Amino acid sequence: MNLTGSGRRAARRPGQEVPAERRSRHRERAPLRIRLRRNRGRRLRRLCYAFLTLIATLCAAALVAYHLTSIPKPHPETVTQSTVFLDSGGAYLGRRGPVDRQDIPLSAVPRHVQDAVIAAENRSFRTDTGISPRAIARATLATLTGGDPQGGSTITQQYVKNALLSPEHSLSRKAREALIAIKLDRTRTKDEILEGYLDTVYFGRGAAGIQSAARNYFGVDAKSLTVAQGAALAAIVNIPSYYEKAGSDPKVTAKLENRWEWVLDAMAASGNITARQRAAARFPAFRFYPPGETEGQRQYLIDIAAKEAADRLGITEDRLASGGYSVTTTFDLALQDSATQRVQEHPGGKGVRVHTAVVGVVPGDGAVRLLYGGSDYARQSFNDAVSGAVEAGTVLDPFGEVGHVGEPLGKLLRTTAPTPLNLTSAFATVAADGRYATPYTVARITREGRTVYQARPEVRRALDEREALVVGARSGAGPTPSAVAADGSAGPVESRGFALAGAGGGITRRTVWATGYDRRLALTVALFADRAGSGKGTSVPAQLPNEPSPTEFAQKVAAGVWEAATKDASKGAAQRDAAN
Repeated sequence: MNLTGSGRRAARRPGQEVPAERRSRHRERAPLRIRLRRNRGRRLRRLCYAFLTLIATLCAAALVAYHLTSIPKPHPETVTQSTVFLDSGGAYLGRRGPVDRQDIPLSAVPRHVQDAVIAAENRSFRTDTGISPRAIARATLATLTGGDPQGGSTITQQYVKNALLSPEHSLSRKAREALIAIKLDRTRTKDEILEGYLDTVYFGRGAAGIQSAARNYFGVDAKSLTVAQGAALAAIVNIPSYYEKAGSDPKVTAKLENRWEWVLDAMAASGNITARQRAAARFPAFRFYPPGETEGQRQYLIDIAAKEAADRLGITEDRLASGGYSVTTTFDLALQDSATQRVQEHPGGKGVRVHTAVVGVVPGDGAVRLLYGGSDYARQSFNDAVSGAVEAGTVLDPFGEVGHVGEPLGKLLRTTAPTPLNLTSAFATVAADGRYATPYTVARITREGRTVYQARPEVRRALDEREALVVGARSGAGPTPSAVAADGSAGPVESRGFALAGAGGGITRRTVWATGYDRRLALTVALFADRAGSGKGTSVPAQLPNEPSPTEFAQKVAAGVWEAATKDASKGAAQRDAAN
């Protein structure tokens, strides 16, 4: 059938030639691989444009995120500080507060300690931009693959992570950490960042910050850290919960020593310490951890000093504990420990617990040097020396020989059961020629290096000098005539006599007092006993056991503590003379 019409194409008859136009189109159609090769350049250009667009978008997003990101305020727990208590010579007594941390300026941290931390944690700290791209990539990969969390690497990032952000592990938090670290590095000096880091980084043993770490590990302030001690603390930051047992666990100590060597080598290589300093460094001795019973007994001292400090500042004890104060007390820690060792020798009796209170007060001043209030604070927080009402018996009889007695001494003399602290203050009045000084335990309070309270003794006349001499002669508690030198100072301890008095006698003895004084110290030892009462947690007074003899024991404790006090006083005088 023939096909006609304008819309039909006539069939090509055999032998009919293909039009040139159609032959040209067939020849132009190239193979697929050739076509792909021909389009490669165009595709690469398109990919390059897309990649550049993505990079530009990411950069723009990062720039916007950077400007929108603000540096957050530190977490409350990183700004909360503890209050530290020191003895009269600056030795560390203990602390109060939810966190063992105290801010100090970077100027109070020796340069070699700063360099040790930088050598251990981030050697490029002084020159980097606040972040480590390699560490960020490593942390991101760990987050995506579910691996172990990775550290921030730079000191700036660690400070941001520990003090400014939550501890969660996520890509968004990691990105925010990097942005804040960059912004922190651009808006604050390296010294400001390092100061914040050193005040907040955890060192183990419950210590946050370099100041608390120095006290917990070495019993000194950060400003007194040696090169060896600073390098040890820097080495601890790596795994603080493990290294905190250094000094008590041989395995931990050996591992820390190896890392300590590595830190010192890095410091020497960078020129932060000399070859001579590196060669002279010796691995430091650590305070034992956990603390022993003697330190627990010091809570009696902290209790009374905390109450007095809060009263002086007009704040609550809770506010004091979290205020970052340094409270310098009047206590002599060496004397306190000496008394603790001697008192704990008493064996007690069957079913009877013997209480021993020891108090030492400076006559004419009122500073409490010694305050032994109990053997076990965990078992008995009640302070026998401050709050224990002990039957006076005959110990106050010598005061009955005088006529007028001024207050508050007169009120004390009318009490049948004085506290050991009050009775010691009475005999300190005699030692000070009749001048009564209100006892106090807080000498100075500072905060951020500024003194906010300075003690001023409260002294008033309670006896005239003649009456004071009469009481002293009747009691026999003062220095003997042969023990008084030409200048009026007390003589050697061998001439010391202690007045023994109390309630009861023989096998019915209920209390024993041993009292002695000179112009430097009034010392009292009080013994009494109790036994379990019929009700749960109650006790009733009991007679003192006869073995060992309570009077001999009281006199032995008093003589031993007095000897320690005399040696300390002589040593201190010699040091002052040498300094002058």
